[in-house]
Amino acid sequence: MELLGIDIGGSGIKGAIVDSETGQLLTDRHRIPTPQPSVPDAVADVVAEMARHFSWQGPIGCTFPAVVRRGQVLTAANVDKSWIGAQAQELFSQRTGCPVTVINDADAAGIAEMTFGAGQGEQGVVLVFTLGTGIGSALFTRGVLAPNTELGHLELRGREAEKWAAARIRKEEKLSWKEWARRLDKYLRHVEFLFWPDLIIVGGGVSKKHEKFFPYIQTKARLVPAALRNNAGIVGAAMAAHARMRHPSPSMS
Repeated sequence: MELLGIDIGGSGIKGAIVDSETGQLLTDRHRIPTPQPSVPDAVADVVAEMARHFSWQGPIGCTFPAVVRRGQVLTAANVDKSWIGAQAQELFSQRTGCPVTVINDADAAGIAEMTFGAGQGEQGVVLVFTLGTGIGSALFTRGVLAPNTELGHLELRGREAEKWAAARIRKEEKLSWKEWARRLDKYLRHVEFLFWPDLIIVGGGVSKKHEKFFPYIQTKARLVPAALRNNAGIVGAAMAAHARMRHPSPSMS
């Protein structure tokens, strides 16, 4: 089924029309910078602009970089604090005139990877990380998602882990790949100690350069790059919209 997937990030908002049953993008991605400040009305305007760009009038799946429960945003680490408590699903639906499903961004990427990517067929414990402005996480056990884990906010070395080891930090602090990888390794091994995954999937834009930092990662779990790379969020968003159409429930996150 063709659906519009939109992936909202701290620096950019990307969208494409997706075949939700194959995971294939049916159009080129369209990217619009995330408004600064990223207040609800401004972000909703971009979501509406994205729908207009694709002349879209059907269901939309949309990721959001925060804890999302039943369409409501509960945290705001990498977007404006005015999002806390906002009814994102309702706001985006009003602004686009389309039914919109909103899901945590890393959860969406994880769902896509588990269905069409590096996690296909995995029945153990799988952790999916999206490395970008922050560190997003998705946890699966026997293919079932535990939503909104937000493991990038674990404390490490006296600060939030993503403020020390996110991909953004490598650029901001002008770290070499090796220097940054050593930080990432400490973070991943810390999380591994807590959850003991069988497989760790690393996604986000940086995953396409995994050969530059994977050699310095010493996890016990198998470590693989995301197969869908930076498209995972878009695909997972469309899949979430498809799932909501098939099994509508007021309690769905």
